[in-house]
Formats: sequence, C-alpha cells, structure tokens
Amino acid sequence: MDSDRRSERVDMRRWENGAPSRTEDWLAVEEPLEIVVERGDDSLPLLTTMRTPGNDAELAVGLLHAERMVRTPDDLLSVAHSVDPRIPRDSRENRLIVRLHPDCPLPDTRQGRPFLTSSACGVCGRTVISDLTAELPRLANSPKVTAEVLNSLGSRLREEQSTFDRTGGIHATGLFALSGELILRREDIGRHNATDAVIGASLLAGDVPLDHHAVLVTGRVGFEIVQKCWVAGVTILAAIGAPSSLAVDMALEADMTLVGFLRDGRFNVYSAPERIVG
Repeated sequence: MDSDRRSERVDMRRWENGAPSRTEDWLAVEEPLEIVVERGDDSLPLLTTMRTPGNDAELAVGLLHAERMVRTPDDLLSVAHSVDPRIPRDSRENRLIVRLHPDCPLPDTRQGRPFLTSSACGVCGRTVISDLTAELPRLANSPKVTAEVLNSLGSRLREEQSTFDRTGGIHATGLFALSGELILRREDIGRHNATDAVIGASLLAGDVPLDHHAVLVTGRVGFEIVQKCWVAGVTILAAIGAPSSLAVDMALEADMTLVGFLRDGRFNVYSAPERIVG
C-alpha cells in the first residue's frame, strides 16, 4: 500500500486479444472507519462507515455538521485517531474519537444508533426524510456564476484527481470560488464521504457557510448530498452525472441552484436558474 493509504497495488492477470498476461494494478482502498463521539464522561459509538483513508477528521466533522451536532469549530475539543494501546495499531487508525464541547447535543440513540453505513451512505443516521430539512431556512441570495465558469469546473477538478488517475475507481468533490478557482478537493470511494470531507475541512477553516462558492461532485447527486450542502449554506451544487428526483425536490425547497450533466460544454439546471448568467 502506498504511503498515504489511498491506493493499494495488487497482482492480477489481464486478458487482451485472447491471451493472458501477469501484471499489477492499483485499487482504491476501502476500509471501515468507526466514529466515536465523546462529551464529558459520555461516549457513544456513533457509526461505522466505509471510506478511503486520508481525510478522516474532515469526513467526521462534515458528517457531524450535516447531522447538526457540530455547527462551528468551537464545538470541537479534539478530533483524533484512537491511541488506546489495547487496540491493534491498524484498528486504531480506523477508529476516530471526536470530543465535543459540553454544550453540543448527543444524538438520540432511539433513532437507530449505533448503526452501520457503507461508502455509499445515504441518510447517514436520519430515518425520516423530513427530519433532514427540519428548521433549515431557505438559502439566501448569493453572487451569480457564469456559464463559462461552470463549464470549466469539471476539467479543473479532473486535473487534481490524483488517486483517480492511479485507480480509476474513486469519487471526488471540489469546492470552487465563483471565479472558477479550485479551493480544495477531496477524493473518496464514497461520494458522500468526499462531500463530507470538503465541508468538514471548510468548517475547520472557519469558512462555513459556503454561500459564495460552488460545489462539484463526480457521478450522480442524490438528496443526501443536497442536504449536506444545504446545511453548509452551499447555493450552487453541480454534478457530472444525473440528479435524482428527490434531489431536485430538495433543491427547490432550499432554493439551491442544482446543475446536472455538467460535461462536454453543456449542463442542465433543475432549480434556481437565476444564479447562472450567460
């Protein structure tokens, strides 16, 4: 495995023109991450999610922000991998301890926690869709973006997808200034994880709400990514692939500009088109 634990080299046989050959390939790493939330003397194993190692703290902070357990950097006392010597080293690297400020809420375990999610995590702990948007205000007016800038985002993000270049099997989320500058990008085997990591990194930097930015995700966009971006104040969300019907419904409710099929110099706008100018 390479030094940053994002990709792993494996032996394989490749068939080409009817004949096999022995060779090697690089695969995106998928490992479980257990997130444990602590507040004072309380400790709660919150969830286990499958992810690509590398941005664990940002992923956890972004997920907790989407769940509205963490709202500002001051809500966090520390975020670190386990140092428990009784746990094997490899397991410690897959166990993250998030210590919360005493005023932060802990989730209601009667809602189904602790729980197991995958790298394709959907609701991530919320069992009722309406609860995802409860008390979320509609997004405020924000600066506009040009169609020319939007059309440039896909190629700018693709240039920075180093792990995808190696493995061909990993998603990315990019945070952009409305001028088209790529602020940061995160890669993960799960689309939702990559989005959580971008939002988590932004929160830790004190940059949330992200109402003067655009977010681009590879692949399709479902309602859960719209919800995460809504909580973070993102007003312009674009995807290389298709949106789901519920993603569009939620974007309309949020007054978020939702763009799909952003590729080959064209795109579709499903909600709040007034933020895009020609």
